[in-house]
Amino acid sequence: MFWVGLGLALISALAVNWAYSREHDAAAALPPLTLREPIRSARMLLGAPDWLLGFGVESAGWIVYVIALRISALSLVQAVSAAGIGVLALASARGRIRAIPRRHGAAVLIAFVGLLLLALSLRGTHQMDRRPDAVGVVVWLGSCGVAALLALRTLPFWVPAARFGLAGGLLFAAGDMSAKLVGYAGWWLLAAFPLVAAYGLGTSILQGGFQRGGALTTAGIATLTTNAVPIAAGFVLFRERLPGGASGPLQIAAFSSIVVSATLLGRRAL
Repeated sequence: MFWVGLGLALISALAVNWAYSREHDAAAALPPLTLREPIRSARMLLGAPDWLLGFGVESAGWIVYVIALRISALSLVQAVSAAGIGVLALASARGRIRAIPRRHGAAVLIAFVGLLLLALSLRGTHQMDRRPDAVGVVVWLGSCGVAALLALRTLPFWVPAARFGLAGGLLFAAGDMSAKLVGYAGWWLLAAFPLVAAYGLGTSILQGGFQRGGALTTAGIATLTTNAVPIAAGFVLFRERLPGGASGPLQIAAFSSIVVSATLLGRRAL
């Protein structure tokens, strides 16, 4: 079941990132979307058939992701999910590999190298997570919300689409961690409230990013942030442990590749 969980994580990543590409094309063709007019913006999105298709596939991918979380450790599921950026790169370039900018291509390659390192580190291991401390969860989720707000107003050396992608990714990360918590049942079901709020606001912010730049920059940053933050939470909050021997450094290298990949996608071209 451990490997089934990772397989489901990969399927989810492929579906979600393909959906991001469709949502980007649909949102980019609409009049400006703004959180100051949420009802108007929602009506425009719901009235776009291509956006609805993308959102439907994204929702289905998320359901598969939640199932993967019930089976495998949070950090490993998130690391596997980073592979979806390859689908996003191809979809945003309409399948033309040569049309992908070198810097973005390098980011995709680094993400895949990280996935390979992760696969090598998993040989003969079986990582588990544990229920976190409630106070730590509140602090972590709150920090994700504050960081998302700061991302929209700072980082002057990042392109606007990347800032929106980072903010959306931080909120999605809070939603992903909340989804893991809901799986514990009992009073952890209260995590459904931040789950809905984080995903709803994150989706809205992501659409704004789609109108300010390419799908690979916006959704790529969001995807990698969504992966990197829960990976850290897996070790800090859910008390996961690195495997012994050479597998530990391999996993560190795999997780680090996600941060490097996101940085390459987000920085302005020099």
